[in-house]
Formats: sequence, structure tokens, C-alpha cells
Amino acid sequence: MTLETLRSKEELRDLVDAYATLGDEKKISEQMTLLMPDANYTVYMNGVEVANTTGTDKLEKEFNGHAALVKTYFTLNGQHTVKIDGDTATGVSFSQIKMIRETDGKNILTDYSVRYDDEYVRQNGKWFIKNRIGHFIIIEARPVSL
Repeated sequence: MTLETLRSKEELRDLVDAYATLGDEKKISEQMTLLMPDANYTVYMNGVEVANTTGTDKLEKEFNGHAALVKTYFTLNGQHTVKIDGDTATGVSFSQIKMIRETDGKNILTDYSVRYDDEYVRQNGKWFIKNRIGHFIIIEARPVSL
């Protein structure tokens, strides 16, 4: 493995982690700068496609709408494997995402176990997410006290 490959793997891991951190902080416009302007994001829940959006303008509106309904986000990233081919790469990452929303005066924690299938592009020495497919595999919701 070359030093350039190791550097790219670290940069891609940093990209995935920055995406999660900015989402947790509800810094959606900053999060959009990590994606290509024509990026596509598709979501599957229990194997059923529930969302498919292209373009950071549309994604930003959707993410902001969703974030407005969430009191707190907490994301923990796990494994991240990538295959690099010059200025493109593919990757698989795993995340635990927790969201707290208020429903009928109660705080509801929804816990998501997610596998992301990503495509990345490097432009001008910087990596971006080109396509992201989120497979929300396990979804659990329960009331919590804060």
C-alpha cells in the first residue's frame, strides 16, 4: 500500500466523520460542502426505498426540514472500508445514529443502525461524496427521559 493510498484512506475517513459531525451539530449548509453539487442520496428503510434526492440545493432543504423536527442527534461511526481508483473511490461505512424528537410531550429516542454505500470523487486535491446510499437496517424507537 502506497503512502498516497494511506493518505487518501485517512482523508476519506475524515470526510465521513465530518459529514456525521456537521449533521449532529445541524450545520447543514456546511455539511453540503462535503458533497458534489450533483450528489445523490438514497435512503432505504428495511429494504424499501423511502427517499431519493439529487443535488445539494434539494438535499439542504430536506435535511433542514428534518433537522427542525429533531431535538438532538448523536452519530457514532464504526467500520469504514474503501477502494481507491485514482481520483474516485467507493466505500462502505457503518453508523449508529440516535435522534430525539418530541412526540405528544414525550422525548422519543429513535436508534438507527445504518450501512452507507458511498461513491467519492477527488477534485483539486479534496475528496467529496458523490453518491450515498443509506441502508437503515435496524430501527428502534422508545421514550426516554432527559
